[in-house]
Amino acid sequence: MLDVVELAARLGVTERFVRRLVHERRIPFYKVGALLRFDVADVEQWLAMHRVEPPRHLGPR
Repeated sequence: MLDVVELAARLGVTERFVRRLVHERRIPFYKVGALLRFDVADVEQWLAMHRVEPPRHLGPR
């Protein structure tokens, strides 16, 4: 399990951005009392669902 600080560092974003994702319920999380926790497998799956593939190269321009 990761906390907000660890997840922010892992994703390369700010803690504020992670908290905004939580507030908007855009990322899976657990609330333990007042603490937020993130399961690594859940985060990896969430990232995979939001992956954007590069455009295919269709030939010379």
